[in-house]
Amino acid sequence: MRFLTTLLAVAASALLADSPPAGFTPLFNGKDLTGWHGYNPHSVAKLTGEKKDAMLAKMREEFPQHWSIKDGELFNPGTGAYATTDKEYGDIELVLEYNMAPLGDSGVYLRACPQVQIWDPANPKELKNNANLGSGALWNNTKGNPGKDPLVLADKAPGEWNTMRILMVGSRVSVWLNGKQTVDHAILENYYDRKSAIPAKGPICLQTHGASIRWRNIAVREISGTEANQILASHGKAGFKSVFNGKDFTGWAGPVENYEIHEGAIRCKTGKGGTPYYNQDLTDFAARVEFKLPAGGNNGLAIRYPGTGDTAYAGMCELQVLDDNYEKVKGKIDPRQVHGSAYGMVAAQRGYQRPIGEWNFQEVSIIGSTIKVELNGFVILDTDLSTVDMATVMGKKPHPGKDRKNGFFGFAGHNDAAEFRNIDLKDLAVK
Repeated sequence: MRFLTTLLAVAASALLADSPPAGFTPLFNGKDLTGWHGYNPHSVAKLTGEKKDAMLAKMREEFPQHWSIKDGELFNPGTGAYATTDKEYGDIELVLEYNMAPLGDSGVYLRACPQVQIWDPANPKELKNNANLGSGALWNNTKGNPGKDPLVLADKAPGEWNTMRILMVGSRVSVWLNGKQTVDHAILENYYDRKSAIPAKGPICLQTHGASIRWRNIAVREISGTEANQILASHGKAGFKSVFNGKDFTGWAGPVENYEIHEGAIRCKTGKGGTPYYNQDLTDFAARVEFKLPAGGNNGLAIRYPGTGDTAYAGMCELQVLDDNYEKVKGKIDPRQVHGSAYGMVAAQRGYQRPIGEWNFQEVSIIGSTIKVELNGFVILDTDLSTVDMATVMGKKPHPGKDRKNGFFGFAGHNDAAEFRNIDLKDLAVK
């Protein structure tokens, strides 16, 4: 896989070179502040309208007063707004070097969200915050959650150059500091709204926080949807097994005649539908699947489907598989119909699909009455259906299957040529 080759190729020696590694684009030219501006997301988080615009303009105007170029390095004395890329990024691989003064505290904001932490592990004032564990972790994550603390102490002494590599797919972040992995595929939490996923795109910010710091050899590689799916699929594979051979419907039941095999994927025939399902009764389970939709496409994942009836009501639920731009093609929908929603009951977050024609990677887990949906590395639904007030559901229509404890996994076609491939299931039932 290309991404594995890249990960092996980006070694410390490459990061120290004057030119970026193959496939990377420099973010800093070593001469001036082209491509950067001043921005502190905390300063505008609660501002709106003219006040927000004025603060943004002020930070841009004052940026050159705080950031400068010295000996081909980007320098900040510890004051002012953060150095922020003019361009916004989605999935990336980022490499850089930094050299921080003793007792310093800094970081790298991803999509303007805090942060990959950088600080002096020997700072006595920060021992209460576990600075002694080192840099390279997602310090603003909730205590006890993955990524909060680094896996190893990898810092060099203040005044020495450190190399950092960050791989970000969706909200999933991996970090290497001086060649040692400090974060492994952890979710970067949304500091500004813990109940929501981080934005799909945003700028890279280099934080300044009270002590001088120098930066150099800053470069980025944008990751395609295909590579991102490979990265996501490469993590947490244990226990998953393929339930589709890419050739026929062996092991499947239901109206398979309404679907066809197209280039190794299950595709709903245009104008057809119904709920084909993998013929294994499940209780608690996880599913991984890649899907691709036509414009305005509509399908679904059948969860604990009994084998007959409309899975949205007879099964535990139908998890919507829907074009994020559905309204532009076919008309208005209820928020509880957007992609990833527990149809008619609980709305998912939207805005995290890949463009029409590209494959998306989705993982769902069903444990008891809880459902979690992770789309392209973003958790878009995390809910407990037992808490749903049925008097408030869409159309106030009964969902008699909502509390089912078992059933089948499958697809819920609605006339559109939605496609599914790389379909894997993992039994999570306690034996």
